[in-house]
Amino acid sequence: MARLLSEDSRVEIVALASNGAEAIKLVAAHKPDVVLMDMKMPEMDGVEATRQIIANHPGTKVLILTTFETDSYVIQALKSGASGYVLKDSSHESIISSLLAVMAGEQVMASAVATRVLELITGKSTPKEFYDGLTGREVEILKLLASGMANKQIAYHLKISEKTVRNHVSNIYEKLGIFDRAQAVLYAVRKGLIEV
Repeated sequence: MARLLSEDSRVEIVALASNGAEAIKLVAAHKPDVVLMDMKMPEMDGVEATRQIIANHPGTKVLILTTFETDSYVIQALKSGASGYVLKDSSHESIISSLLAVMAGEQVMASAVATRVLELITGKSTPKEFYDGLTGREVEILKLLASGMANKQIAYHLKISEKTVRNHVSNIYEKLGIFDRAQAVLYAVRKGLIEV
């Protein structure tokens, strides 16, 4: 990707980072106009790296580059201050024009991403699809669980039995392929269910 982008005379690559923490350090050192940010990285993901870069370097724009189909960070990435969202399978010409548009102060979003966001906002895409098959009640319980409530507190809050809560939690874990509350919290944060 870097090689393809550097072949365009309008683009100058000042640094390459292998993870979010390194990206933050490199932005501080090089003060780039635009950061092309991957979402899935070791040590620190793209959402958190974007949030910190925007907070500490408001003059630097962030353009998210990811595989949308396997990635459910869209809302979080945009909430964190990203100026746009392009897909990894976009042509490099398209990525370059997105970089230039973001540099000029525009917001950019791949049409597949824009369509998905609009579907979520207008209700044409159900929460069940967005939350990996979780029912509305399961999303509600996940939100409370991720905010730190114990099963007993969730049961009291929702006026249901503690056993029902345990059943829902068990279903949530199974549907999401997770095994503990820490993973549930991480999922809830990524999906924008709770603020961090």
